[in-house]
Amino acid sequence: MNPSGWIDTAASPPQPLPDSIDAALDYLAGATGHPVYTRWTLSRLKRGCPSLADAKREHPAVFALLLEHEAAVEYWDRGRLRVVPAADAPPPETILERVLHQHRRRFHEVAYGNVPVTAGSGASSSSSLPATATAAVRLAALGPPPLAQHAAHAASTTSCAAGGWLARAGRFVNPSMVTNTLGVMDDAQAVLLFLRDRASRSPHTLRAYLADLRRLIAWCERERLGPLSDLTRHDLLAYRRAIELHQCPSGQRPDAGEAAPSGSRPRIRSGQPHIPLARSTAVPSRALAVVSSLFRYWLRTGYLIANPAADLCGGSAARAAWTPSRIMPAGVIALCDAVVAGAAPADLPALVWARRCAIWSLYRYGGVRLAELVWSDATGLPRLDADADTDSHWTLHVLGKGGKLRAIPLPAVALPPLRAYRLARGLPPVPVPFERLPVIHSEKRDALGASGLYDEVKAVFRAAENRVAPGDGVTRTVLRAASTHWLRHGYAHTLVVDHAVPLPVAQQLLGHASVQTTAAYAKSDLTQARAFVEGSFPRP
Repeated sequence: MNPSGWIDTAASPPQPLPDSIDAALDYLAGATGHPVYTRWTLSRLKRGCPSLADAKREHPAVFALLLEHEAAVEYWDRGRLRVVPAADAPPPETILERVLHQHRRRFHEVAYGNVPVTAGSGASSSSSLPATATAAVRLAALGPPPLAQHAAHAASTTSCAAGGWLARAGRFVNPSMVTNTLGVMDDAQAVLLFLRDRASRSPHTLRAYLADLRRLIAWCERERLGPLSDLTRHDLLAYRRAIELHQCPSGQRPDAGEAAPSGSRPRIRSGQPHIPLARSTAVPSRALAVVSSLFRYWLRTGYLIANPAADLCGGSAARAAWTPSRIMPAGVIALCDAVVAGAAPADLPALVWARRCAIWSLYRYGGVRLAELVWSDATGLPRLDADADTDSHWTLHVLGKGGKLRAIPLPAVALPPLRAYRLARGLPPVPVPFERLPVIHSEKRDALGASGLYDEVKAVFRAAENRVAPGDGVTRTVLRAASTHWLRHGYAHTLVVDHAVPLPVAQQLLGHASVQTTAAYAKSDLTQARAFVEGSFPRP
């Protein structure tokens, strides 16, 4: 095992672990805050303690073993310290791999094997790789597997055939290191810092940002433009026209021989494959929003001296025009609730069924995003709390977008499945104060990941589909298309439309950055507006 092939993404900038096993173990001990692998001898124990009495008091298990053996090993295993004779201890490489896997959200293995990676963020590099390859390695450290490999592949494929397409500086780059607070002089590293600061908190956000940036880079290569810091406002307006032009409901592009937008440079037509720029109404606005965010970040940090993407996207106007459409009808939701309230399937263990019901209850009555129920060792979130005065008031604490903490009161109807699941796990039915345990467990590791949570909710939809009456194709279609985010939309619709919860309160519960997003749910139903209109005029 080569420890230097692993990246610590919590460091700023991300940096590789030391080369040797012992140095890497010492690094992990300092990074995680607990011992990882220590080989004890009597002489080492004496050096660390003033006397044998102090050594016996501070390290009783180690002291007891050293009375019978020449050496003992203290190592970290599955959340606790173990002390065994040195002859019975596992190899340090095994413990190193286990700890790295346990903290896999922080430490990621580079997909390029034994590739040297620079620890600094400056433009100079001691690596023998091209700048784009180095950028790809560092980009792999921004997201958890398997997204890390996708991110590295995305960075490595953004350069053109001549190499180094992204590792260049355009006319708008600020050459002064006094005001250029990013401290870099090429677009490759500037993009990495943007992704680290704006998209690395969520793997889904990182994946979406990578896709939109690759779309822009592919267009620039086809138009013989670039680098990104060299694009003018005229170029970006041409890009906006291009993605709007390729937004076709059928997913097909216009004829390959059509003329380029007025004023733009001629396109490359020498057999270069077409890269689709947009496939739905959401893609153009999101793609432009990511580009605008990139250039705005570069301007604010001093990497650019101008922002050619100012007012490129609609911003608040686009947000105001958005209307949620993925809302499950009340009858379909009731069908799913009946599945969860019913008996467990005969072929499913009781604990797995209790977990599925608890997951459904949290997404159904908490309105959280998919990733917000994924356990984080660093923050201890998500977390369930119960009021000290009464055990019927529970609160779900999550970490939302942008690292914002959110407290969500859970209704009484959501509590019975959660109590039953805790009892099945061998936990008290009510969360105890200062409890630090994953809300949803996994059979293979401590907590269930995003894909596991998603699969459990889809299992409820599949079970509900089996109860649909023959010939009801609409309900079957809805259940097959539904996801966890549909439940979030339904939660928001219940608050805003069904019960007229004040928009600031609903915004806080949903974790929306803008109240305009929350208000958009009021446009998804005309029942309330129709009642107001009917009550305002005399009946015939």
